Amino acid sequence: MTDFDKALAVGRPPNIVKLFPNSRALLVSGKVIDRAMTARGQAMTIAANGRNNFIIRGVLRAAQRANACVIIEIARSEGGANAYCATNYWNMARQIDAACNEIGITVPVAVHADHYGIKKPEDLTFAGEEIPTLFEAGITSIAIDASHMADDENLLANIALNKYIPSWAGLETEVGEIKGAQGLSTVDDARFLIEGLNAHGIFADWIALNNGTTHGIEAAGDGIQVELSAEIHQHLVPFKVSGAQHGTSGNSSSRLKSIAARTHTTKANVATALQMISWGLEVNDYGNAILDDNGNFIKVKGEGVKEEMWAEMLAYADRQGWKGGNFKKLNLPFEPKLMGQSREVRERMVRRVEDFVYTLLTGVFNAGDSAPLAIAEILKAG
Repeated sequence: MTDFDKALAVGRPPNIVKLFPNSRALLVSGKVIDRAMTARGQAMTIAANGRNNFIIRGVLRAAQRANACVIIEIARSEGGANAYCATNYWNMARQIDAACNEIGITVPVAVHADHYGIKKPEDLTFAGEEIPTLFEAGITSIAIDASHMADDENLLANIALNKYIPSWAGLETEVGEIKGAQGLSTVDDARFLIEGLNAHGIFADWIALNNGTTHGIEAAGDGIQVELSAEIHQHLVPFKVSGAQHGTSGNSSSRLKSIAARTHTTKANVATALQMISWGLEVNDYGNAILDDNGNFIKVKGEGVKEEMWAEMLAYADRQGWKGGNFKKLNLPFEPKLMGQSREVRERMVRRVEDFVYTLLTGVFNAGDSAPLAIAEILKAG
């Protein structure tokens, strides 16, 4: 019996076993991925936002090629009750499981509900009803993001919602609303949240900081502050919590390499870049879409979606008044149209994502050959 088969027998969470009793896909808790990257040291893996099916498939193929464990996620804004993507909290695990079995993926994959946002205390009642349905649908890890609220309310929200999260699930918490260079996180912010959670018997696997991140297209600002992250993470060492890095799209490879090498980050979220790449838009070496002199995206002929499809997407966005970052809203109306393109076109969309993610995993994040470490963590835990 191979280590993979042994891990398959004991390493899948109970919800995954129930949903996919005969599956050969090793869908695991987010904890497994974090422990594997911690064991590797100076390494993080991709948490890829699966905004479309092509991204999911491309990331899985890249992970297999790199022999890396990965996380596939969707945020509440992308795939919650008011989704702008066809991938959502309730169908993502099914898409991942089906693709893993079809392609023959043998690396561990976590299914993460990212940015489960709580903006005010009144949101907690609904969240208590909805969060269990995510795990019933195959989510194996969740980020409770109450970082739009004051620190004490953020902590109280995390404590209140913890009873709805299975003890085996990966858990991410967040401090300092993500808003670029304003209001950067401090050591005190992070320690208050983590110590407060620990005092209530809650031990998060990851903490996301506001360390200069923005979501979407990184057009200005200094980007992620590596020194700040390293300092805060150093102060959190006694609490055994790793970092989750948000807003990586548009940060240079050298900066992302130094995050992996110099901080305790094990999870790096990539969303916007993968969407642009799957569509066939021109991006720079670190996934930021390149704009022409008029501020428009540049479509690479013969890459991504068909030229006629791109023209249709542009016309649709124009009618809606969508520009720049708001092109993400094209995901929901266009998913069936993109799935209806020929196999050849669908394949080139997937392959473009695969190649980009493979380079990130092996050349930037130091995540290559991390899958055996994840499998070892499963077998050790039993």
